[in-house]
Amino acid sequence: MNEDETKSIAEILNELGTTSRIQVRSSPGLASEVDKAAADEDKKREEDGRGPLRRRTDYRDVRNAPRSLPLTPWQVLHAIGLGAAAARQGAGRGLAEHWGSLRYSQALEANRGQFLQLSSEGRDLLRFYKATQSGEIGTGFASLLAEHIVRSRYPDHSVSVIPADIALKAGWTLRSSGTGPRPEPLTRRPHFFVEAWRPGQPSKIFLTSSKGTHSSVHQVYKQLSTASAHVESVHIGPYATVPYFLIGTEIPAKESLALHVLEAPGTTLLRPSGEEPGADLDLALRQEEFIPDVVLPTEGDRATVPGFQVLPGSFDWFSIVLARTEAAALTAFTGGGKPTAQYLTREQGRRHFHQGTGTGAKTDTDTSTSTSTSTARMWDAEHRIHDIDFVGTDHIYRLNRTRVEAFSGLKRSLFTHLYRGHVNEYRREVHSLRGQWPQRSTAEGWNTVSIRADGTVLAIRLRDE
Repeated sequence: MNEDETKSIAEILNELGTTSRIQVRSSPGLASEVDKAAADEDKKREEDGRGPLRRRTDYRDVRNAPRSLPLTPWQVLHAIGLGAAAARQGAGRGLAEHWGSLRYSQALEANRGQFLQLSSEGRDLLRFYKATQSGEIGTGFASLLAEHIVRSRYPDHSVSVIPADIALKAGWTLRSSGTGPRPEPLTRRPHFFVEAWRPGQPSKIFLTSSKGTHSSVHQVYKQLSTASAHVESVHIGPYATVPYFLIGTEIPAKESLALHVLEAPGTTLLRPSGEEPGADLDLALRQEEFIPDVVLPTEGDRATVPGFQVLPGSFDWFSIVLARTEAAALTAFTGGGKPTAQYLTREQGRRHFHQGTGTGAKTDTDTSTSTSTSTARMWDAEHRIHDIDFVGTDHIYRLNRTRVEAFSGLKRSLFTHLYRGHVNEYRREVHSLRGQWPQRSTAEGWNTVSIRADGTVLAIRLRDE
């Protein structure tokens, strides 16, 4: 390894923490183009006998949408990894998906105008991973944009982004039973629930459907028209009343990236019926077996269509679903096995995480974890970053033949709450810390750092050979 090689890797790691901007586009013209794309798709479906898609058509441009979003590439990787941490995707699931975000360590860079675009490394990936890259990078950007919009509207709330499939598995069977094809609305689902919450108060809920493409803006219009069918499959409260975002990430090969966003405005509160107190988030999550039907607002006989609906009588249950699914993602991000399992139902993948107390991702020497009730050894790495103690797991790998170390963790006191099953305490503390987290993208001993409002950290640095 020569000096030039070391310098080039150091520059790559430092650039991961460089703030750039990504364009945000939302207008009545965008909504009109999506309408046209939906009409064209439904015409083709009619011609081949499938019939039109069920869609939400009440979307419009986003009020007070930001013109651009300031981000570092490392923040995008942080969002991708956190969203994938509790995933179940075949044999390489869970923490493997989280660390899979590191494949994009060299994929994004700032252009001369300080807008994000694909790097030469990112363009090279197109030959093999085009669809995967656009989907995963698009998901990261979409979650950050949806979180930013909701947080700007409710500055006195905390905001959580929760993978929709994992949450829905607590109440419905998402996989096919082998008795034939499932109705389309059951196979098309939004990607996230965005929850704006305050301790002891009913949460505000939004759906988000995310798409990404390396093609032209016309493909974005088509993707957003399909996304309108994804959000139509899930209803919180009465039919077609829950607000949502449709977000498409345009990833050109040589120009800067752009986010295209539409919304259906409104407010859906998970308010319990009558004078009942709010949900106790420390209660173990109960697996339900709901029929995948949605009640239509019709007069006379009750009419339903296939889909997923949370009625007011289940709002308390769904509040617990969202909070504990988020808790599972946070503990999975730290590498915790059993701490994660306690928050999931059987269908959500509890057994997978229960197989071990930890899932340390080290590729060099690994640290075993203890099965005692103390939290003292329930992680395999701990670091003090910006004078905050974080615990979690690390991953040592080679980037262009140079050893680097990435660390993912959670503030120690917040992890302690979640390890003990105290979701209420976690939410009280993390809400009280709102607005106090360091924003600097570098720290002593680390090339690049990202700290999120949920208390998680993702950091990376060079390792000595």
